Amino acid sequence: MAAAELGVLAPEAPEALSTAGPVERARALIPLLEAVAPEMERARELPPAVLEALRANDFFRLLTPAELGGQALPLPVYAEIIEALAIGDASTAWCVNQGNVSALSSATYLSPEVARRFFGDRDSGLAWGAQHTRAAAVPVAGGWRVTGRWDFASGNRHARLLGAHVPVAEADGSARAGKPEFVTVLFPREQASISEDWAALGLRGTGSDTYEVRDLFVPESHACFRDKPEGRRQHGPVSLFSSHLCYASGFAAVALGTARGLLDRYIALARGKAARAAAQPMRENHCVQSEVARLEARLRACRMYLLGTVREAWAEAVGTGAISLDTRMALRLATTTVMGDATEVSVACYRAGGTTAILESEPFERRFRDAMCVSQHLQANPWHLEMVGRHLLGVEQPIAFL
Repeated sequence: MAAAELGVLAPEAPEALSTAGPVERARALIPLLEAVAPEMERARELPPAVLEALRANDFFRLLTPAELGGQALPLPVYAEIIEALAIGDASTAWCVNQGNVSALSSATYLSPEVARRFFGDRDSGLAWGAQHTRAAAVPVAGGWRVTGRWDFASGNRHARLLGAHVPVAEADGSARAGKPEFVTVLFPREQASISEDWAALGLRGTGSDTYEVRDLFVPESHACFRDKPEGRRQHGPVSLFSSHLCYASGFAAVALGTARGLLDRYIALARGKAARAAAQPMRENHCVQSEVARLEARLRACRMYLLGTVREAWAEAVGTGAISLDTRMALRLATTTVMGDATEVSVACYRAGGTTAILESEPFERRFRDAMCVSQHLQANPWHLEMVGRHLLGVEQPIAFL
């Protein structure tokens, strides 16, 4: 949309596959992730071998500003890394995206000293749960007194820090009138009571547990009001993107990688399987041939749509120091659409696998469950499309999740 106003954009040179850049290093982890995926499912967390590999590659600080010791990678490169990890295992990619965006969106608004202490080494990690209004942050001398319970804390089992987005309460603890204002607080994981209760259809390796604090004092320096540009302490291009659009870009890449993993397995199955009800091997069946081609084209189109839109938005951020509303809407449209379309590719691959796909011993079943869970996230909600449609039609509306 508005990115076209910049004129012709110089295309980013693709990373050479012969180099050991971050995208290629992520692709190199695919065999490991595939091998330990059953262990992850049983343990409900990333196993030591995976954590060691992720930390060795500094994959939990991909977006963290360089001034704080992070890699400060461009958002398009970051999306490719998340996609590559998801080809190996969706839970790993999910945790990496959740942890990176959470750290970035905190570090951007914390003092550099505190941010460096929290995120200054590659073993650091942050997890937090879903925002809601059934909690309270009471302002007290020097900070906040926090009480609440949160779920969906993906990656908390390997994180040093937990965080929470808490509605600011009155001094007596009562809820404030009007629209709630949320403060994000960070605290050591050991200060929370954690229920290892994660039980879900898929993404089981994320360990997205529930945690609780009661009357926990959080220093003012360990709290911030995120996604308010006037409060930024870091000013790189990625800080111009809201946490919502960063999460959306990463989770759309998870959907892409998961679908790619399923499609690759469908193709491998079709090359060697002869269905009992068919007169010929799958690879010689004209319907299978056409379906494989259509699915390959659809998934490639999804990938180019996502990465192309992220690259346009990134070019605008770098070139102008801002991101227009049109471009933010374009990115929201791309991420939501890709999450939906990639999920449909995953479903088609699962159905094409026949009875083979239902067996836990085969590579379809887990990936299908992961794809279904990815598709249920807020960032994939189709009502985002209504907002973009209203914007394109010139209908006045409140802006959300941009």
